Amino acid sequence: MSGAEERLVELEIQIAHQNRTIEELSGEMARQGAELDRLRKIMKALAERFLALEEVATPRPEITKPPHY
Repeated sequence: MSGAEERLVELEIQIAHQNRTIEELSGEMARQGAELDRLRKIMKALAERFLALEEVATPRPEITKPPHY
C-alpha cells in the first residue's frame, strides 16, 4: 500500500469511529430527553398534589370585622 492509500484507510477508520460515537451520543441524548420529560411530569404531579394538600391543611382565616367597627 502506498502512503496515500494508507492515509485514506486511516481517515476512513477515523470517520467510522466518529460516526459510531455520534450515533451513541444521539441515542444517549434521546434517552436523556425522555427521562427529562418523565421527571417533568412527576414534578408537575407533585406540585399539584402539594398545592391540593396545602389547601386542605391550611385553615382559612375567619371573616371578621376589624376591632374598630
